[in-house]
Amino acid sequence: MRIVITAFISLDGVVQAPGGPEEDTEGGFAHGGWTHPFFDAEVAGGAFDAAMAEADALLFGRRTWQMMAGAWPERAGDPPPQAGGPPADRMNSIPKYVVSRTLSDEQLTWNNTTRIPGDEAVAQLRKLRDSDGGSLLIMGSPSLARTLLSEGLVDELRLIVMPVMLGGGKSIFPEDGTKAAFELVSTTAAPTGTQVCVYRAAKEA
Repeated sequence: MRIVITAFISLDGVVQAPGGPEEDTEGGFAHGGWTHPFFDAEVAGGAFDAAMAEADALLFGRRTWQMMAGAWPERAGDPPPQAGGPPADRMNSIPKYVVSRTLSDEQLTWNNTTRIPGDEAVAQLRKLRDSDGGSLLIMGSPSLARTLLSEGLVDELRLIVMPVMLGGGKSIFPEDGTKAAFELVSTTAAPTGTQVCVYRAAKEA
């Protein structure tokens, strides 16, 4: 199973709170909703839709899972949003994994969710990656994404790069000296200045 990260990301590598002002203010982050001026349904929204459509399962950290679990179940039966988001029924039905040290199985109220204990995450996700299947998509969850990049477990990056600098915030990229090469597979430009860049992990020479 391939592990794929998709993220809305600023020019300086920030992925925090792309959707709204109150989404994630940790660390005093004050730019929540920064993607809105640069979002277009066809390119940016289409890239997100395509990643979702190709996914066989979703992977979240605890914070992102709780936010999504609080929003998506009540949207069951909705048509695809005009802004290009994924249809609610697919989001609710697709298999989901959440990495957490604190959630209990009784709290996994969002349909088709499996908990991966935090202290077993790398080992279990390595096994998942070695198993048969399509793609395991990570949405949000910067701490988890950073760990998997550091461990060399990410097969593809789908970065929706928006032409704005945010001056600090959460990133998916490790800061532990990890070096990893990726090959650019495709790039698509939006009229807003956004670039959708797809990278795949390069094979070692």
